[in-house]
Amino acid sequence: MSRARVTMTALLLAAGANVAGAQPAATRVSKDAPAAPGALSDAATRAAVLAAVRGVMEKAIADSAFPGGVAVVGDATGGYVMHGAGRIDWAPDAPAPNAATIWDMASLTKVVATTSAMLQLVAERKVALDAPVQRYLPDWKGPRKETVTVRHLLTHSSGMPSWRPLYKEATNAAEAMALVMQTQLDTLPGARYLYSDLNAILLGEIVRRVSGQPLDQYLAKRVFGPLGMRDTRYLPPKSELARIAPTEFDPWRQRKVHGEVHDENAYMLGGVSGHAGLFSTAADLSRLARAYLNGGTLDGTRVFDAATIAEFTRVQDTTISRRAIGWETPTGGNSAGQYLSRRAFGHTGFTGTSLWIDPARGVYVILLTNRVNPTRQNTRIGGVRTALANAAVRAMGGSPVFGSSTSSAPSPAPATPAAATPRPAALPTPP
Repeated sequence: MSRARVTMTALLLAAGANVAGAQPAATRVSKDAPAAPGALSDAATRAAVLAAVRGVMEKAIADSAFPGGVAVVGDATGGYVMHGAGRIDWAPDAPAPNAATIWDMASLTKVVATTSAMLQLVAERKVALDAPVQRYLPDWKGPRKETVTVRHLLTHSSGMPSWRPLYKEATNAAEAMALVMQTQLDTLPGARYLYSDLNAILLGEIVRRVSGQPLDQYLAKRVFGPLGMRDTRYLPPKSELARIAPTEFDPWRQRKVHGEVHDENAYMLGGVSGHAGLFSTAADLSRLARAYLNGGTLDGTRVFDAATIAEFTRVQDTTISRRAIGWETPTGGNSAGQYLSRRAFGHTGFTGTSLWIDPARGVYVILLTNRVNPTRQNTRIGGVRTALANAAVRAMGGSPVFGSSTSSAPSPAPATPAAATPRPAALPTPP
């Protein structure tokens, strides 16, 4: 482990819920490391950002947006601020969250895990973005499926439906995956954008077949291990339960979900899936974000190819969406807020997580919460995400890119539209 990793973790844990600090330089400096000071390199800026972040988080707790959460704003060089608010559960004696608290990533799995793996396989020419999906999944058959490409899956333009209740239709992981493979298109590929968990499940299966390793093992060896993300994994062990934030009381499982994946379909798929199932911490996600900001390297170790990062984070087809490859980009109306640049890329997770990385401003913004505790009907998280991104960049002296925004307080989230399924809130929520 690098000295930088040890220092950051020690500082975050020692300070508990509130941190404002700058990381020392890594012991091995990569040629790709930024030469200029980071956006959070001076104490005055860090203090201003910390005050802004603290204001958003404390108001969110007062508004009962979630029982607890951690926000981190950092830069490529290791400068950062962090604020933990509330507790990891509603009980008054529950521990306060910090950088080592483990959260269910939900749909952040799609980018942190699956998109990162696909980025590597594309860079290594083991997967081609414009190759038909059937090159890698020959048993994925049906009308017009031969015209669906890997790019279609990654940009949610495949024509696949958004979701199906695998957890009700299957009795084990093999049956659930078979149902995904059998699901037919409901529109022509490339005709529309429709955010779909099924796309990400198929991508996870491509990683497995191309690499010859289960998805979780591939990621541990190729992404999380090299980046020093020691607490990022599927299926966390019971020994870590005290550090894991519990999520929802699930009517289907008839228990409060704690230490197992919240998403029902991911649970039926064995807890390891391309669309959900990953658990991680604020400290670990900070390392991933820094690697992306540094063109694919961290502490002298290259994990991603810089040119492929640029391709994956570029908006693809503006006629149907502002989606990049795997990643979302700012629209002025999504969780990126109005201050992050148009070059930013990010994603959200249903449990209350979000990650935004902005190469133009040289910063990342992480928000980890368990807003579904005890029920997913709490939708206040939307306003908190936007307020956090806006407040952080404004505190650094940034101006709005999309319209104008003057309030750092969370605004009410829009009502969740009704859906024609027995459990409408289980449908994936796009960023």
